Amino acid sequence: MASKKVSEKRWDFLEEFRGKDFQGEWPTIVEMFNITVKRYPNNRCYSAFVPKNEVFTFLEVQGIVKRLANYLISHGVKKGEKIAVSGKNSPEWAIAYLGILFAGAIVVPLDNTFRDGEMEKLLAFADVDRIFADADRLKTLDSKNTLGLVEKISLEICKDFPFVLDCQVEEEQEREKADVLDTAAILFTSGTTGTPKGVMLSHRNLVSDAYLAQGNMWIYPEDVFYAILPIHHAYTMLSVFFVSMSVGAEVVFGKKLVISQVFKEIREGHVTMFLGVPMLFNKMIGGLMNGIREKSIILYGIIRFLMSVSGFLKKVFKVNIGKKMFGFLLKKLSLENNRICISGGGPLPSSTFKMFNELGIDFVQGYGLTETSPITHLNPVEAYIETSVGKAIPGVEVKIVDPDSDGNGIIYLKGSMVMQGYYKNPEATAEVLEDGWLKTGDVGHQDANGYLYLTGREKNVIVTEGGKNVFPEEIEDHFQLYNEIDTICVCKYNIDVKAKKEGIRALIYPSETYREKMEKENGTSSKALIAHRMEEIVAEVNKELPVYKKITRVQVVDEPFEMTSTKKVKRFVVAQKYKD
Repeated sequence: MASKKVSEKRWDFLEEFRGKDFQGEWPTIVEMFNITVKRYPNNRCYSAFVPKNEVFTFLEVQGIVKRLANYLISHGVKKGEKIAVSGKNSPEWAIAYLGILFAGAIVVPLDNTFRDGEMEKLLAFADVDRIFADADRLKTLDSKNTLGLVEKISLEICKDFPFVLDCQVEEEQEREKADVLDTAAILFTSGTTGTPKGVMLSHRNLVSDAYLAQGNMWIYPEDVFYAILPIHHAYTMLSVFFVSMSVGAEVVFGKKLVISQVFKEIREGHVTMFLGVPMLFNKMIGGLMNGIREKSIILYGIIRFLMSVSGFLKKVFKVNIGKKMFGFLLKKLSLENNRICISGGGPLPSSTFKMFNELGIDFVQGYGLTETSPITHLNPVEAYIETSVGKAIPGVEVKIVDPDSDGNGIIYLKGSMVMQGYYKNPEATAEVLEDGWLKTGDVGHQDANGYLYLTGREKNVIVTEGGKNVFPEEIEDHFQLYNEIDTICVCKYNIDVKAKKEGIRALIYPSETYREKMEKENGTSSKALIAHRMEEIVAEVNKELPVYKKITRVQVVDEPFEMTSTKKVKRFVVAQKYKD
């Protein structure tokens, strides 16, 4: 693996291709892919374990994508037409995405878990008249005639070609190529309010972000990324799909977010870059630590002490002894060969961040929004801060507006990765975009060294009796490593509507393992005992919190909360369902 020069930037090599393979500051996605094929034609591009072992090199993918684009153009696709892709993570999904862009069209990635009615609504809103989807989903849609006149193309592999339904034309078709400032994708984000918006991202947005994100982290052509989170989501799309493409690295496609399956695929795929959401990393580290504790409390104490020593040496002296010292533990997580773990898509407990680093893993977290393509901040591997979401990547400007006495205010961002706007929604665009600055809706502060610290979402704030502003995310952070709890949603309840005084309550869904254990041991009395344990946990957490942040109401719920595709609670939906 080549070493890097301190002054070298990951995108410096573009100078060799500027003026020949692309014009201006950044290439389009199509040009970026073609440049990577020139540099690393025989590198593995995409691979998957199921339904059978598949491996495609960059050169092979380029050929398939070009023929797919020729097919689309020969069937009337024009520049700027919107074509949807919806399906499980797979090389075929990625190839369909690229084929659409190679044809000069715009991709509309859709969540495969959308109900048929939701799918129909978004397709109509985005003016989509073609969709790539898994064969089983197309059968369902056809049987209900959900999509009407929308042309449906299957993502299934056929016998004679490593791609779909003879959608391949060898003869090169005339096409109008997209410009770097043209829209490349429209991403629908439901956030936690249940109100979707179509985020328009240009080729410049996505390509610049893919390269600039590497200003805080060095990625190599030998790296192997693991795509287990939904690839239609901005986090995986950019951090796995586009970043790997920009450097000639491989993507291994996982199928199911099941811990045992994840461990197996990480090991068999020789994954070096593992990107996940907080819930996944919490489960991994929580399961590992609990296993040690159950085996021997003395052993647990010794290992935690050695981890603290390892973490100190790694952070202060840049000496990583953790991988050798704890190799036997990392094997249990299939991370013994992993180079970097990245957490995104939501707030991560600093304790989880810290423990992974203590075990010798270069573990970092980042920050961004769909509206910023999405990466704007990453913790540098060599200078991470556990409580921060990182430093701004090159080209990102940050300002904190209307800060309070603690320096926390609304975070505004500016840079080449900031979206073009919301599709067919100028009013919503005007609310968040002005003079290139994006109002994120997140509250936080920045230290003197440029590290960003998040407090919570502006819209989630709870105004307590004493007039203090409390963010649910700050409180929820304290519960993430309690194994008895699957999910917690901290929200407000009204104490005095006229005076706008609000109290803090916790809605808790206990973990399935804990519930089953309690039911087995205690039968009909288990429900009361579970509720009592939840009250105990809240009391333990309350001891750590300032008076104005203490939870004063607890409700245990019997069914899982509605979640987004990146496993965040749909807070507004849940709060309404359990309205006091």
